[in-house]
Amino acid sequence: MADKEEKKEEPKKGGKKKLIIIIVAALVVLLAAGGGGYYFLVHKPKQEEMKRKQEEESKAAALIKPVPEEANIGPMVEIKDFVVNIIGEDTPHYVKAALSLELDKEATLEEVNKRMPQIRDAILLLIGNKTFEELQDIQGKNQVKAELKSKINSFLKTGKINNIYLTDFVVQ
Repeated sequence: MADKEEKKEEPKKGGKKKLIIIIVAALVVLLAAGGGGYYFLVHKPKQEEMKRKQEEESKAAALIKPVPEEANIGPMVEIKDFVVNIIGEDTPHYVKAALSLELDKEATLEEVNKRMPQIRDAILLLIGNKTFEELQDIQGKNQVKAELKSKINSFLKTGKINNIYLTDFVVQ
């Protein structure tokens, strides 16, 4: 009888070992699947997003050209605050602005000071003919700067305006 009990216990021990091996193998497979799933569903998309952001930043950096050290800023003329009525459909709107003119050379500075009433008139007329919507976004402001530069350069004789800087610009 003792032999029968030993025989019964031996298959049970072998069965338990097989069960433990199967459970361990299943856990290893589940852990491997979980790790693979994490890598492909979470980690890899994060890496791709980081690469995309780096590419966008490098493209943006390429668009921004550094100012060379030898690039000189010309003489500046500041035009103090002024208020202009602008075109509005239902309510009156105003622009309060101040700007600086960058000139190409010192000789132009004298002419600009002599023509300041003419320059202020051109600014007031040009901005006064804009609508509230045109002056709200950056594109409208850049267009105003370009139009002002062109208009002022049209009547300057000794030099020209290199750039116009809006130092204060409020649309209400």
